[in-house]
Amino acid sequence: MLTTFGALAPVFLLIALGWLLRARGFPGEAFWPAAERLVYYLLFPALLFLTTATSELAGFRVLPVAAALIGAILAVGALALALRPWLRVDDAGLTTVFQGAIRTNTYVGLGATGTLYGEAGLAVLGIVILIIVTTVNLLSVVVLIHYGKRPADRGELLASVARNPLILACLLGFLLNAAGVDLTGVPRDTLALLGQASLTLGLLCVGASLELAHLGRNRLAALATCVLKLVLMPAATALACHLLGIEGLTAAVAVLFTACPISASSYVLARQLGGDAPLMAGLITLTTIAAALTMPLTLMLLT
Repeated sequence: MLTTFGALAPVFLLIALGWLLRARGFPGEAFWPAAERLVYYLLFPALLFLTTATSELAGFRVLPVAAALIGAILAVGALALALRPWLRVDDAGLTTVFQGAIRTNTYVGLGATGTLYGEAGLAVLGIVILIIVTTVNLLSVVVLIHYGKRPADRGELLASVARNPLILACLLGFLLNAAGVDLTGVPRDTLALLGQASLTLGLLCVGASLELAHLGRNRLAALATCVLKLVLMPAATALACHLLGIEGLTAAVAVLFTACPISASSYVLARQLGGDAPLMAGLITLTTIAAALTMPLTLMLLT
């Protein structure tokens, strides 16, 4: 357990440093939005593309992994919706709890996986990200549209997936891998340098996005979301993996990724589609702080 705490400590120290830098006004308020766009649209896609395009994935059981992850997401998402009578939230608040229960911070997941499991873990994570990010994006938009009393727009649902650079990078990497394209020399070295920059800058951006002022909003909903996201989501994933015979590194990466805090992009989606954006900001901050304790415990108990 102490080994896991020690391995994850640099991840959360970088997050704390990001918060401190922004709180001190360094290097300037305009830097952080630009840095996050750089990470999201270039650096992380480069890392995911390289790891999925160059990894040995022969024999990987994609369908059981997809079934386990999607099953866990659907179970926890359904529970989040069923808890509404006890949470005392309106429609906007319910969509925020739902998003918080199932959406994962990819930056933290990549940093933690790279630290604990290296390139082999990142290769598995590419498949996990492809499955989870696609599923939670579609479900989140459906729930926001439904409870926001907006007519369903299939184009909007598909666009939420088609525009996601992380999904596109994974898909392209797997296609090149399947086609036997060998990335060597300058292209591989360039992508490797971009990928190395992504982890540090991405975690600093996570810290810079934390909003401590929103921590006190709707404490009952906040507590329920923390339990759903940080405890039940990885537990459901571990159970599904066990039932479907998924073991070893694959199961460990799946559990680790689902144990991460809420994605910062959940705030953007809540703001755009009528969710409770201030509540979401508080949930993101709260789960990020709490995950420093719950993630090592989760890995110790479930992997």
